[in-house]
Amino acid sequence: CVLCGWTDDCPEKYGEKRTYVEYNLTVHYYCLLMSSGIWQRGEEDEGVDGFLITDIRKEVNRAAKLTCNICKRKGASIGCVAPKCKRSYHFPCGIQRGCIFQFMEDFRSYCWEHKPVQTFMDNEPREVSQCTICLDLVEHLPAYAVLKSPCCKNAWFHRDCLQYQALSAGIFFFRCTVCNNKDKFQKEMLRMGIHIPEKDASWELEENAYQDLLQCYQHCDVRRCLCKKGRDYNEPDSQWEIKRCQYCGSRGTHLACSSIKSREQNWDCMECRSILAKSGKYSTQKKRSLAASEKGHGTTCLLEEPSPKSPRQSSGSQRNFLLQSPKIMCQNNLSPCSHLEVPASNRVTMSLSPLMSNRDWSLRQKYLREQRREVCNILKELKVQINTKTTRLNVNAENIWNSALKGFRQRNFSPINTIEINFTNCKTRLKTDTSAASKHHFFQLLMLHLQNSSLFEGSSAKNLSLDFQAVKENIYFEAGKMIAISLVHGGPSPGFFSKTLFDCLVYGPEHVKPVLEDVADVDVAQTIRTIKYANSLSSLQSTIHDCYEFLAAAGCLRPVTALCDKNMLVNDILIHHVIKRIISPLESFREGLKTLGVLEKMQVHPEAFSSILCHKPERLSAETICDLFTICCSSNVNKVKGAEFWMGYLQDVEGGESVVTLEDILLFVTGCSSIPSVGFDPEPTIKFLRIRHPIGNRLLNCLELPITKTYQQFKNKMELTIRNTLK
Repeated sequence: CVLCGWTDDCPEKYGEKRTYVEYNLTVHYYCLLMSSGIWQRGEEDEGVDGFLITDIRKEVNRAAKLTCNICKRKGASIGCVAPKCKRSYHFPCGIQRGCIFQFMEDFRSYCWEHKPVQTFMDNEPREVSQCTICLDLVEHLPAYAVLKSPCCKNAWFHRDCLQYQALSAGIFFFRCTVCNNKDKFQKEMLRMGIHIPEKDASWELEENAYQDLLQCYQHCDVRRCLCKKGRDYNEPDSQWEIKRCQYCGSRGTHLACSSIKSREQNWDCMECRSILAKSGKYSTQKKRSLAASEKGHGTTCLLEEPSPKSPRQSSGSQRNFLLQSPKIMCQNNLSPCSHLEVPASNRVTMSLSPLMSNRDWSLRQKYLREQRREVCNILKELKVQINTKTTRLNVNAENIWNSALKGFRQRNFSPINTIEINFTNCKTRLKTDTSAASKHHFFQLLMLHLQNSSLFEGSSAKNLSLDFQAVKENIYFEAGKMIAISLVHGGPSPGFFSKTLFDCLVYGPEHVKPVLEDVADVDVAQTIRTIKYANSLSSLQSTIHDCYEFLAAAGCLRPVTALCDKNMLVNDILIHHVIKRIISPLESFREGLKTLGVLEKMQVHPEAFSSILCHKPERLSAETICDLFTICCSSNVNKVKGAEFWMGYLQDVEGGESVVTLEDILLFVTGCSSIPSVGFDPEPTIKFLRIRHPIGNRLLNCLELPITKTYQQFKNKMELTIRNTLK
């Protein structure tokens, strides 16, 4: 640069570096703007943005006589505007020394001694908070590198973060990231030397940035699409025309797949139907007609929700279902063996609601299993975002929370990077553990810590609690982010959310009605019970008098003139204690769950996500393990005989006739003691080989089993190998 003499090309710091070959001239744009002896005397298309070439050369000659007070070299074209101050300096030198350059009006410059500073109260505590742009920690100090929001008391930023944000957002979109104030915020930032370019935001200038909004949704989302040409096939004015949901327009169905008789007939997707039902706007008559239609045309299995129908179990031995259930794939034809389809007459229909009747526990479990299979497919779609770039986290297993918090808050951490876990002091992990196994174990410990932390309250079904220190340190956001990352990266699901918490996250707190079971505080719960079960007006008024201070602090005081008023009072207390009291943690928690698009999918598929967030994972069974593995073998004889031994062994393990457990088998093969919500990658397989002992290949999730003559030999080898490996 002819003005500062620096060769650096950093547009964020020094402005665009421009070279004009015909004039033999290279200059930083900010050096030109801030130079004290030059003005824009030309039009915008003349010279360098209105700075004439002759004027630039005169300024270079003038600056050549001035010495920089910082680096002691010639060419200091910028001077401090403070009266009687004689300091001159180069633009990059001024940046390094903490000078302030105001990119407004007549482009003033202030040296390090006379620069404007932000007011900082002497009694204001020197705390540490998060920069709301980069989420890294920032100290509350009157320093050049730190700026305070003029409109929000507790909003602090790194100067570099604000500058990058301003360059990206431009003058039309640059505003306070906390309260969205624009005028007051921009005025203060310009005074403190932040350059806000007069341009549109970078995302507005991107070519075809909003092209996706112009596309019309064309996909059949029903559970079982009948169209032979695929779910994306659309033929107008026929039974294969795709009809979109009349409410959201983001779900579709072929007319034939949902038994829609004419194109004028409206169709509602299951998500919108569920939301309308919760709000009370979905008429009972509409539900009845829908049920009648499904019963008459047999289209229940075509709904976009997982099929609620499940085959009845026969009264025969449990091994019979195992002989039919495994996915046996032979190498000679590479096609899964087909399952026998159970006739529709032998099926049991079940409600789509996740709140199943306790009269049939088996049906409830099968319903949850279907929902978990759907979640697995949804999470696999989200997992496509994960790239191959690796972020390595060093984790102390004995201090899992601080290790996780430090790792997730480090500057180079990105949720779309592949995560590798290195346990620094955990001696219990096997040397054969793969990266996926270590990662699963890390998330398992993390979910257990969250469940028992002060962020949640309750026994088994938990709600958010109010922890002021956690709110101050933005811990609720981090907790939500950790859960979202765990789901997509192959960790376990929490499984401890209450229905109230889940509904607040999915539908919004304003649409949720809490119940007495949501109150974890014993004293508050007792107060509510006393009010709820008051049997006379005098006893009710006496109870209200006794807890007057509590009701006043909660904002729940109301005139009570009749005994029936207690119902509204109880409802007010529940809403305050369970929802309004924790509204700030809830919003932070929701923001964290937006990581990798998890919350958006929860809102689209609430029934499915409820099965993993509000319910503990199903205990492993012989059927589950059998369905999990695909059997691959080259010989039909070995396939049939080996599969029979394998299934028999699973039955013995489940029945307690073995020294190992089903969890041990899964751990031996995959390194995980439970099945992740997103499933395994690659999917577990079984090979029957002529080897002496079983081998668990955790890199491929492959179980290599020996071919034996008798079942007892097979069982002995399995137990000896698994027990010794996991010891």
